[in-house]
Amino acid sequence: MTDTDITHPEGQTRAGFVALIGEPNAGKSTLLNQMVGAKVSIVTHKVQTTRARIRGIAIHDAAQIVFVDTPGIFRPRRRLDRSMVKAAWGGAADADIILLLVEAHRGLTEGAKAIIESLKGLDSQTPVGLVINKIDRVKAETLLALSAELNAAFPFVQTFMISAEKGYGCDQLRDWLAETLPESPWLYPEDQIADLPMRMIAAEITREKLTLRLHEEIPYQLTVETEAWEERKDGSARVDQVVYVARPGHKGIVLGKGGETIKAVGQAARAELEEFMGRRVHLFLQVKVRENWLDEAERYNEMGLDFRDGDA
Repeated sequence: MTDTDITHPEGQTRAGFVALIGEPNAGKSTLLNQMVGAKVSIVTHKVQTTRARIRGIAIHDAAQIVFVDTPGIFRPRRRLDRSMVKAAWGGAADADIILLLVEAHRGLTEGAKAIIESLKGLDSQTPVGLVINKIDRVKAETLLALSAELNAAFPFVQTFMISAEKGYGCDQLRDWLAETLPESPWLYPEDQIADLPMRMIAAEITREKLTLRLHEEIPYQLTVETEAWEERKDGSARVDQVVYVARPGHKGIVLGKGGETIKAVGQAARAELEEFMGRRVHLFLQVKVRENWLDEAERYNEMGLDFRDGDA
């Protein structure tokens, strides 16, 4: 019997929002995807890849756990950076439970210290759990020392040691979340795993493939928008997307020699979309230069961010 086979007596269900916060690349998106059991958040080896607050939905026992995967918290420099950090703290402030993710091998960094100081200013009634991730990279004694150091810095209600990538420790974390969320009717239909529209999920998938293929600063100077979505009579979907880059020189890099880069990105994105949706997808990509897209409110709205949050 699966979690979703369980019947729920009236008034005994639990539901709520769990905010995942931490420095860039701490493993928040990987943990979200591990908990939900499907890929709903962009995961790459590069930092700052999650721009919007992506909600993934997991069902465990009688609880519906809605994860908010926030952008990594870092020292913002540009308008986009400032909007991303504001979105992260907004997700934390609105949550029923906050989970701070810290990488085991990096320890208590200056960035983690700054996040902990900011946590002290939030509503003290909100439970904050500590999740030490990537435990397979360090020895047991290092883990114990790090746990003690972090718990001395902040009164975490629980500490979990996990590997989000391999799933170690995730069952115990899931159990605790299901028990700790408030009693509530479920917030979403039972078969829904994310509250993002498919247009945005499709754009995130394509942006992930671009991020994996490209290097250094270029991924953060581009965005992907789903311009059109056509449902066809044969059950397939035609998806038209535009990749916006900030500089003319970036367009050639995204296209690649003879268009090979954008072709490979399109093939990879289409394959993942088809697997995600369980049907055929016809994906068409264009690359356009919009030198000021980082200062356009419309682009921020497409990413689920508030343009005004980027004001200095």
